[in-house]
Amino acid sequence: MFQQTIAIGNLGNDPEARCTPTGKWVTHFSLAVNEKYAERETTTWFRVEAWGKLGELCQQYLAKGRLVMVVGRVSASAFTGNDGKARCSLTLTAQTVKFLGAGKGGQDVEVHADQAADQAADQAAEATEDCPF
Repeated sequence: MFQQTIAIGNLGNDPEARCTPTGKWVTHFSLAVNEKYAERETTTWFRVEAWGKLGELCQQYLAKGRLVMVVGRVSASAFTGNDGKARCSLTLTAQTVKFLGAGKGGQDVEVHADQAADQAADQAAEATEDCPF
C-alpha cells in the first residue's frame, strides 16, 4: 500500500532542528494550508517533520511565512487538549520540500530526501579526496 500527501502552504513558525539520541537530525515546523469555499475560508494545520540532510536544508533556508510545497506521508493522532476537548494532530513526514516564492536568491528550490542524502555523500567523498593520505 502507498500513501502520499501534497500540501502547499505557509510556515506558521521558524523551523526548529534537534538531534535525536541516536544522532539523527530532525527539523519540525508548522504548515498552514488555506482553502476557500465560496465565502468561507478554512485552515488546516500540519506539523511537518523533515529528517537528515533534508531537515538541515529546511532549517537553513526556511522561515516563518515562507510558501512551501511538502510531499510526504501523513499520520493523525488524537489527544485531549488543556480545555478537556478531544483534538487531532496531523503530522506530515516530508519526503520532498519545494521552497516556493521569493527566498534567498529569488528562485524556487526543490529538495528531495534522497537527493539531500546524495548531496551529503558527494560532499563527504569530495572532502576525503582532498586528504593527502
